[in-house]
Amino acid sequence: MARFLRGLSEIAGDYDAILCDVWGVIHNGREAFGDACVALKRFRETRGPVILITNAPVPKHRVTGLFPQFGVPMDCFDDCVASGDATRNVLAKLAPGPVYPIGIAGDVAVYAGLGIELTDDPAKAKVVCCTSLRDYPDGTPEPYRGEMKMLAGRGLPMICANPDVQFRRGDRLIWSAGALAKIYAEEGGQVIYPGKPDAPIYDLAFERAAEIRGPVVTRARALGIGDGPSTDVLGANRQGMDALFIGSGIHGHAMQAGDGFEAWAKDLLADEGVNARYAMPLLAW
Repeated sequence: MARFLRGLSEIAGDYDAILCDVWGVIHNGREAFGDACVALKRFRETRGPVILITNAPVPKHRVTGLFPQFGVPMDCFDDCVASGDATRNVLAKLAPGPVYPIGIAGDVAVYAGLGIELTDDPAKAKVVCCTSLRDYPDGTPEPYRGEMKMLAGRGLPMICANPDVQFRRGDRLIWSAGALAKIYAEEGGQVIYPGKPDAPIYDLAFERAAEIRGPVVTRARALGIGDGPSTDVLGANRQGMDALFIGSGIHGHAMQAGDGFEAWAKDLLADEGVNARYAMPLLAW
């Protein structure tokens, strides 16, 4: 059962590094969560590196480039690793493709400089890469089923650049690439997940932590923080890390406040089949 924390300071001394989610933990796509940013800054000052780890399907500079307009201070983290970075590593091995892209125009940075050929002809494609729904932010996944069935039927593997099924932007839940990947798998297609909860993005994160702190940063001494049971918490479980679940993110619409929080968090995590050592409604020091 997850132990309820009033602040990260209660356990900070047990860890040498933090791998922290972005959306739902330090901002909501519109504005920063000030207490969370302060908590990460204090950990950096007193304990060790903070690596942001996000399923955003673009390179990290596109993620951190939005921080100033949200009010996220740049001194609350040491580095950032995005699913887009891990996706680029996969794509580089497949160059020149061709790649059948599914996503919005703003996601093309994931292909930049890799020598990847893009095609809208399934007959020419060697692989599908899904970064988001094309009709973001208002699209829903089910209308894509026919296209997913056709592509899966051609035996094309899909790289899912953002494994999140949904994410919260302000007070809205928005469908993400993981929802299309789920349909793709249902239709018999092979899906490759470079992001959370799979290993490639964690390998990148620990490489960055080692560059900052040295190889003494081990998984057993790192804390994973996130609001996604099936991504952040499951990923930490698979990596042998302790997890701190933040309730107010993707599940914030259903979160029980006050005395009801602990029981609610316990039930949610049990339903998802994952284990978080700690839980908080909002990240704070």
